[in-house]
Amino acid sequence: MPEPTTPRFELQTTDGMPRVRLLGQWTAAQFGERHLVANLQSGLHGIGAEAGWDLRDADQLDHVGAQLLWDQWRHRQPARLELLPAQRAVLDRVAQFTGEPPVRARPTWRQHYLGLGEAVLRRLHAVAEFVRLTGQLALNALRLARAPHEGPWRDLSGHLYHIGATALPITALVGFLIGVVLAYLTAKQLRQFGADAYIVNILGVALIRELGPMLAAILVAGRSGSSITAQIGVMRVTDELDAMSVMGISHSFRLVLPRAMALAIAMPLISIWTTFAALAGGLLASDISLGITPTFFLRALPEAVQVGNLVLATAKSVVFGLLIALVGCHYGLAVEPNTQSLGEGTTASVVTSITVVILVDALFAIAFQEVGF
Repeated sequence: MPEPTTPRFELQTTDGMPRVRLLGQWTAAQFGERHLVANLQSGLHGIGAEAGWDLRDADQLDHVGAQLLWDQWRHRQPARLELLPAQRAVLDRVAQFTGEPPVRARPTWRQHYLGLGEAVLRRLHAVAEFVRLTGQLALNALRLARAPHEGPWRDLSGHLYHIGATALPITALVGFLIGVVLAYLTAKQLRQFGADAYIVNILGVALIRELGPMLAAILVAGRSGSSITAQIGVMRVTDELDAMSVMGISHSFRLVLPRAMALAIAMPLISIWTTFAALAGGLLASDISLGITPTFFLRALPEAVQVGNLVLATAKSVVFGLLIALVGCHYGLAVEPNTQSLGEGTTASVVTSITVVILVDALFAIAFQEVGF
């Protein structure tokens, strides 16, 4: 048995035409439960302004209930409507301030063309800003070389710790597991041809030259690149960047330079650490799956992998670190003072950093394909 205040209706038939009689309180307080509105709309489905409506027995009718009825009538008053003067005033006010939903015209080919041009211009502007940031970083490096005592050394040491030292556990774990997986998959194929000893060559070149630096860069891009963007973006949201500009403090010198230097220094070290962890995993898996002893593995590794591979991997890691820092700072400085832009900028920073790392690694692989072989 419904409560007397519960909004409900009775459906009657008069002269072959449906007639709806409202009962209860059609107010916002009664529509707090979603299922109640859904039940009313389901019961009134298909009954519109062509039916007869009697609102006189409704205890109360406010603007929320009137809006529900007005939507049910599809924004036109029924021809057979019985109601009280106070109810008519509420319905007239709802009808006055309820506009028709805008009709979206189908975009023309010209609008598509202009939209494409606008998107291209936005991308070109972003690329120009990134190039400008890179040039400013080079100028700041020259300024630091001329006046080392003015450098942000305390910021550099802090970033080295947060970017480098705190990343060692996760990079070691992931590198070790990648080495184990790669060794098991490789061993399964080499066993078929009796070439067990060549697993040292495959793991050495693959991990030292390619997978170690790129894996470390991807992990740092997702971990530290997003952190850089979020830190600078929060400074934009809290107006700290504007305060720095008012005080005459350069954003690029105090924010971009120490982060770029920290990543350029930490990235090769993290890459070597990740490579060692991956080689340890490959060594363990080779011993278990193929019986390659650790002594043989360590003796054969220097002969299988030339020093040029290690030099190339270190050089790539420095470039990866600089690019990750520049991309993170670029998106951080481009954040608008709202939380939605901060989230979008952080996501775009991670995706762009990882994409740039993979593209640059491919360029290095093509340009230096004769090095180390």
